[in-house]
Amino acid sequence: MRYSSIWTALVLAASAVAVPSPKTSLRVKESIAAPRGWVKRDVAPRDLRINLRIALPQSNFPLLEQHLYEVSDPSHERYGAHLSQAEVNELIAPRPESVENVKAWLAAHGIHQEDLSHSPAGDWIKVTIPVGLAEEMLDAKYHIWEHSDGDTLVRTTSYSVPEHLHEHVELIQPTTLFSRFRGMKTTSHFVQNKAPSAATTDAPAINVPSASNGQVDASCNNTITVTCLKELYNAVGYTPLANTGNHIAVTGYLDQFANFEDLQLFFADQVPAAVNSSFNVISVNGGQNNQSEPGGEANLDTQFGFGISHPIPATFYTTGGSPPFIPDIGTPTDTNEPYLDWVDFVLSQPNLPQTISTSYGDDEQTVPFSFAQRVCNSFAQLGARGVTLTFSSGDSGVGDGDPDPATQECFSNDGLNRTEFLPAFPASCPFVTTVGGTVNVPETAIFFSGGGFSNFFAQPSYQSAQVEAYLAALAPGTFAGLFNRSGRAYPDVAAQADNFLIFFEGQPTDIAGTSCAAPTFAGFVSLLNDARIRAGMPSLGFLNPLIYSLKGAGFNDITTGNNPGCGTPGFNATEGWDPVTGLGTLNFGELKGLIV
Repeated sequence: MRYSSIWTALVLAASAVAVPSPKTSLRVKESIAAPRGWVKRDVAPRDLRINLRIALPQSNFPLLEQHLYEVSDPSHERYGAHLSQAEVNELIAPRPESVENVKAWLAAHGIHQEDLSHSPAGDWIKVTIPVGLAEEMLDAKYHIWEHSDGDTLVRTTSYSVPEHLHEHVELIQPTTLFSRFRGMKTTSHFVQNKAPSAATTDAPAINVPSASNGQVDASCNNTITVTCLKELYNAVGYTPLANTGNHIAVTGYLDQFANFEDLQLFFADQVPAAVNSSFNVISVNGGQNNQSEPGGEANLDTQFGFGISHPIPATFYTTGGSPPFIPDIGTPTDTNEPYLDWVDFVLSQPNLPQTISTSYGDDEQTVPFSFAQRVCNSFAQLGARGVTLTFSSGDSGVGDGDPDPATQECFSNDGLNRTEFLPAFPASCPFVTTVGGTVNVPETAIFFSGGGFSNFFAQPSYQSAQVEAYLAALAPGTFAGLFNRSGRAYPDVAAQADNFLIFFEGQPTDIAGTSCAAPTFAGFVSLLNDARIRAGMPSLGFLNPLIYSLKGAGFNDITTGNNPGCGTPGFNATEGWDPVTGLGTLNFGELKGLIV
């Protein structure tokens, strides 16, 4: 139906549907205080179109979660028996009465079946409507909000739905989501025109007992290359196959484009066998891969993720929609929730890469709990289907998005302005493997490595023994009141995160951040999947129950360094798991022997 006719059809549509009047039975569904840094500006134009998403409760998610843990637990008889897309969709499909009630409500506002789109399981209903209609439906007032960094969003801080729909609607967005979804590379360490990596230094090799042949080239203390990583993580000499069905992918957002010419320069410098090979590009929600505008984040993720795992087939997901949003005639739709577009897309695909790396996130408290929980549940669906998801832990230590610990503002967003550590999301989701950062050879924790404890998600049982041991060793009163001791703890693992040599705009460039660590770890996971598939075994899927069960085996424990923030020195890296480097960095050779 044409939305210009909706306004005149509202009364007729409402009278034809036997549901309580949406104007007389509304009750607040969600209300928040705007996150720090956001200022309300103008009223949003009523004719501005927004992509409204309505989440219906997933009928059997607890059963899906049970399946996820069973197929991910190496001690369980179902280990590796991943679910199909159809099996997952059946478990999360909403109840028919939820679908019927929500559609009746929409019809009362002149929105009918032909106007809607649905997720494969039917647990999301999506429709594009004018702001004016959304305000009437939700008893909300949308404004243009501006962040101190210049980003703008069209949002409301409160919305309502009819009383009888509260049990049938989990959340509606875009409403209260103020997340900015940043890349996890440091802005303070991006140096172009660094010398290529062709020659090693004259300094003697560094003795590292866990490394390949017990040594790492001395140049790796100044410049990290694919060769450095394979030496350090004991993978020299392992060559995967290209035709086993194994696949790796990285995600790109916010107009971050991966450049093919830069990739060839990187391969020529660091992975000569990969020259003239490339990766597949999959566009999500109109995402582009503009070769005239290469992105440092995208180049980093593709060059190292795919350089480590070559010749395993590789994909770059480029997802459209990015802030800043400027409501003008050239931008008629507010489309700056790209991450949800990507999740919707991948869940709709019958066949998925076994390993997917993402280097984006934001402070957990900028994401409404209902939204964070729903996105996290989507990751559980992917894990149940045999996908390993790696996420960067963040580049702000225990603090907020400011990479400088001295200028961080670590305040709660509940109106009380309590000083507290600020965990990151999606790093805090218990269904992903979160990767912190290290530096130097031998390795130590790097100062910006994000880590801590979720305020949203409870500590999962797979990590409770290691986390409780860490907390028990803390001096009494350490950071009292600054973090949630019972929350999901992260990171789970770590990898090098400084002095990575990539190629950007045709030039060698030095880059840092846990954006380096996540695709690095994912590249080695893809090699592990290669070994398992060649042995007739399923892919690893959701990693965390496995790696925590190994009790340190297959990992290099990092015991020095810390992650300052919020006016504190942050947590210390120490023996065993810690909220700076997790379980440590992987020893590929040892870990392969444990899982194949």
